[in-house]
This record gives sequence, structure tokens and C-alpha cells, in this order.
Amino acid sequence: MKLAIAQLNPTIGDVRGNTDLVLDAIDKAKAEGADLLITPELVIVGYPPRDLLFRNGVVEACENAVKLIADQTGDMHVIVGHPRRCSNGEKPFYNSASVCNNGRVITVYDKRLFPGYDVFDEDRYFQAGDKTCVVEIAGKRIGLLICEDLWRAQDALAERSYELEPVKETIDAGCDLILSLNATPFVVGKCQKRVKLMQSAARSIGKPIVAVHQVGANDDLIFDGRSVVVGADGEIADMLPAWESCVRRVEITGKSISVNQDPMHELYNALVLGVHDYCHKTGNKRVVLGLSGGIDSAVAASIAAAALGPENVTGVLMPSRYSSTGSIEDARALEANLGLAKCPQLPIESVHHAIEAVLQEHLHDQAAGITDENVQSRVRGILLMGFSNASSGLVLATGNKSEIATGYTTLYGDMCGAIFVIGDVVKTRVFELARWMNENYDECGFDKPPIPDGSITKPPSAELRPNQTDQDTLPEYEVLDEIVQRYIEQEQSADQIAALPHLDTDLVLKTTRMIDLAQYKRDQAAIVLKVTPRAFGRGRPMPVVMNCDVGVRSQESGVRGEKRGDRSVECQQ
Repeated sequence: MKLAIAQLNPTIGDVRGNTDLVLDAIDKAKAEGADLLITPELVIVGYPPRDLLFRNGVVEACENAVKLIADQTGDMHVIVGHPRRCSNGEKPFYNSASVCNNGRVITVYDKRLFPGYDVFDEDRYFQAGDKTCVVEIAGKRIGLLICEDLWRAQDALAERSYELEPVKETIDAGCDLILSLNATPFVVGKCQKRVKLMQSAARSIGKPIVAVHQVGANDDLIFDGRSVVVGADGEIADMLPAWESCVRRVEITGKSISVNQDPMHELYNALVLGVHDYCHKTGNKRVVLGLSGGIDSAVAASIAAAALGPENVTGVLMPSRYSSTGSIEDARALEANLGLAKCPQLPIESVHHAIEAVLQEHLHDQAAGITDENVQSRVRGILLMGFSNASSGLVLATGNKSEIATGYTTLYGDMCGAIFVIGDVVKTRVFELARWMNENYDECGFDKPPIPDGSITKPPSAELRPNQTDQDTLPEYEVLDEIVQRYIEQEQSADQIAALPHLDTDLVLKTTRMIDLAQYKRDQAAIVLKVTPRAFGRGRPMPVVMNCDVGVRSQESGVRGEKRGDRSVECQQ
């Protein structure tokens, strides 16, 4: 059997455009002499469609698109992923794969297992199918699965088990090959994990497994592609490229391919794709961001330049009375290294002084301290939004995961923007990524190392008061990032983390409390591009108003005596 894979980049809701992608893939597969073409999960509507499915006419348009595709198949079989309406179930829709050939749909498989953890909410929309599907194509019996039917949550950080075993049931029904339609969001290292799962399953059942993946980015989710064929012996027989659309005939036996890849290489390419597709799919060509001379804005600007072209990235320097000469020089060096569009310099001193005077008249001494520091950040936010309005360029927020976690960021100031480019990257990893980009600048598409040495070597500082450093407020980033990763990404309790002998108990409890209190900020934040198993955003819907002492030894630390509703812990960047 001659099998082709269509690794496609759909836009959510663009039924016509997505259908054209499939039709183009059919033409390419026919030209390569394929007997069968397989597409990703829900490719006709794009993944994840979320509540767009409820909009009148959307699912019906997808069903009509499948008929159009069937009309174009000819002798070739095409397996296309799409939603379809369910008229007699508890949920309104099916997540389906239709097998099309010679102008008709010859059979339909409905997904049986639905993830409801992390960013997934498929159990909100879809009725589970109740049967396996094995179809004969070119003399081979093909078993169909859709995403979670194959993974069963084993590729994710999720405590989830299912009674059903779709792989086993499909094999028991008698098949020569398993094909799985997938839309699996990217996480650093996840590709290697899912391939190992496929290899183990293929060896166990003694049958080849083919997984086709979506590529591209939609909102916060990034899809890396790397559709893969694993032979019956568990060896990787073929794999499509990462980060790009591809339609290609694949081999089911014969090769042995490695999928090992540098985590920094994965992280960089994922963020570039996330920025590119967010802008491209929303019809925006340009972006605006503040350049402070610090590491975060330097990394974010470099990623934006790689995604959109440096000529479409405007960096705005907004020095205050506390900004160092070195920071301005580092920002200008970054501008030159990247070849950015002309970056204006707008000192905020006059605006800061005017607001300061008004507030001091009414607040007196209370106008100083955090109040004054946040004023500076919010002045910068206003200037960036002004440039955004004038240039039709989206503002990019440059904060990292460590800052977003602890609230070391200012609402309506440096938090303003369409997306947080590195909002799922802790500070220590931002430094690691910057060094990697400089070492691999040619591979990243730059003419020279983009990040100035000063941005990497100087102590991180918001520069909102004299001689300020981040560690005046936050723990050392090596310590903070371990706490953030354990508390957020691994869901360890404060007690579990505080019990570690190398961490100070009071520091852990203070930091986890800061993380909880900052939820009200995160609920108003820009979209965070997801690259870890647990990112801030849709996949972590925490309450804002809560008083949860479970797992917190507050009676030992004195936290219980503090006012938990206090929102004065508004640190800033």
C-alpha cells in the first residue's frame, strides 16, 4: 500500500481555507501515486475549535466540506478529520474520521476517548463513539484511531485512566496497520515521549502504527508536526519534518530514524512558530515591544524578528530617570544585531513627573514606593499601545514565567499585549535560551549572535528605583524557578516543596503564597504560548478568590495571621 501523510496547518474556523489545504494535499498525493492519504484530527475546522462548534452552521459547513472532498478523491482513499453532529447522544457532536473514496464516504470512525485535563475540553463537546473501525484499502486492513484513543493520556502529565483500550480492541478486530489522526499540542520533549509510546505499542501488537500530526499554532497552543511511522519491529520507519506543513508519501518499513533533539532547539522553533502563526492568522504583519536592554525583551525581540522579519519589529526604548546607560546601550546593540526597524527612544521622565506630582498632591508619602514604580511601568504600557494603534502592530508582552508566577509584573503596564512570547519559560531557561541562540545564531537565521553580552551578564533589574535588582524582591532565580516548576508544572504542594532539605521553608511558603495571590493578575493577562506541561492560561483555571491552606504549614510559618486577601503584593517589572 502506498501511504501519504498530509501534515497540515489549519486555521480554526476557516472551513473553506482548510478544505483547500486538504484538496491541495489530495493533488500532491495523487501525483506521488498514493493509494491512501491521511489528514490530522479535526483538520476541517482546526484544532482546538472550542465553543466555535456551537455557532450556527459551523459543523454543517464541515460536513458539507467532507462531501466536497469525497467528490475529489477518485480512486485514492482519503481519511479526513472533522466534527459532525450527533442527534441522539448526551453531547451534540462527534469527533470523526471519514474514509472517502470515489465520490462517497464509505465509513466513519468516531473518537472514543476524550481528554478533559490541562488545555483539553473535548468532553464538553463530543459524544464518544461506540465501535472500532477497520477498513480494507489496497488489500490491507486499516484500523482507525483518533489521538487520545492511541495515547490514553500516557503522553501527558495527567492522572487519567480509561477503561477502554481502543488499540487492543482494534487489533482484536483484525487489522494489518493502525492509523491515528492527531492534534497533539507541543511541549518540550513530548515528541520523544510519544514516539517511545508508539514504539512500545507497535512491538507489543506486532503491527505498524502511523500517527499524523497537525502543525502550526492556534492561540496559545503550538503543534510541532513530526508525523511518524513506526514499523512492526518498533523502529521509526519514517518521519515528516518539524515546524512545517508537508504532504509526502511515507515508508512503513526499512528505515531507523532518531528523534533526539536539543530542548533549546525545540523551544526556540516552537516560540518562533507561535509568534508567526498568531500574527499571520490574525492578519497582523507587525509587532511592537519595549526594549529595556534586559534579557527578556532581548529574547522576545529576537524571536519576533525570526518569526516576522526584523523589518516588521519595532522596539521602543523608554528610559526613566533610573535607567542605566548600559541598558540603553544594550538595547541599541540588540537593535543593530537584529537589524530591527528604527527603534524610537521615548524618555518617560516628563510623563512620570506629571503623574507623580498629581498623585503626591493627594496621596503624599503613599505616592512613593510601589505606587511610583508601577506608574512608570504603566506609562510605558500607554506608549506601547499608542505605537500599536498608530502602526497596526500588535504589542508583545515580554515577561517570563517566573515573573508571571509571582506577580512580579504590572497590570496595565508591562503585562499589556497580545501574547506573552516567553510567558511559559522560567528565567533561568530564558538565559539558557539566549546563550543557545548566540551559539547557534546561523541556525536561527541571524547574521550574528543577537543577544548583547551585557543583557546576559548584568544582574536582572526592573530599574524602577535606584540600584534595584530583581533579587531585592524575589529569591535567587535558581531557587525561585525550582519552586515555580515544582508548584506549577509538577503540582507539588507547598509542604512537599518545603520539605526538601536544600530549600528554606519560610521562603517556599512565602513564594507559593505570592503565586496564589497573583492569580488575579494572570486572569487578566495576555495569551501565554504553551511550551511546558503546565502553562498559565486555559490549562490552569485556578480561582482568583480562594483561601486554601491545604498543603501549607501556615501555623508554623505565620502566614495564617496575614491578610490573605491583601493585593498589595504587586511587584513589578
